[in-house]
Amino acid sequence: MSQQELLLNSERSNGAFTEERRSRSRLGLVVTGVVGGSLVALYAVAAPFVAPALRKVCLPFVPATTAQVGNVLKVLRTRSGTLVDIGSGDGRIVIAAAKCGFQASGLELNPWLVWYSRYKAWREGVHRSTSFHISDLWKASFTQYSNVVIFGVPQMMDQLELKLASELPSSAKVVACRFPFPRWVPESTEGEGIDTVWVYDAKTFQSDLHSGKTRNMSLEDKPDPHTRSLSVS
Repeated sequence: MSQQELLLNSERSNGAFTEERRSRSRLGLVVTGVVGGSLVALYAVAAPFVAPALRKVCLPFVPATTAQVGNVLKVLRTRSGTLVDIGSGDGRIVIAAAKCGFQASGLELNPWLVWYSRYKAWREGVHRSTSFHISDLWKASFTQYSNVVIFGVPQMMDQLELKLASELPSSAKVVACRFPFPRWVPESTEGEGIDTVWVYDAKTFQSDLHSGKTRNMSLEDKPDPHTRSLSVS
């Protein structure tokens, strides 16, 4: 083989090697992009669920059981008008209430759950009588609601007593699930164990507030700025 042929073969080999390196480099960039994009998407989905754990007080996403939903509807069977579920989660309480004739709303801090709830309401055919809002309960107003449902935690219930007592109309009813309010006296209860619900009449707890039976909120009792209404029902 002549020297010229050797040089030509060498150039071809080098060219093939260079092209192979370029192909591997492009493949590496594609794989890196796919992995990076997947991690970003996973973080975007998971962050709203994980972040509440970093707060001092929160309502974790614990879906309401069938019995809990049934007990809520049972104690509200003679009621009508507007209803709000505080920390509406995947929307099951709101959707069930809408099917019973309520104009129902859900307040939820997690945007993914709000969008999912809207989709579920559309799929169940009650999107015209439901609404879901990305909202912090401490910044929301409850003056327009005649029925309130809350799956709370003990750390927030005393603060929520004062907020609801000062904002709700006197004709309102409040249904607490899993944990009762610490000072309010329920007019009735339904269910047992974790499925128990407590029903409160606004006339009663507002009267107690005005008569001084419910203590004024001191500085240390004010809602923690890191406390949020999140996914529980």
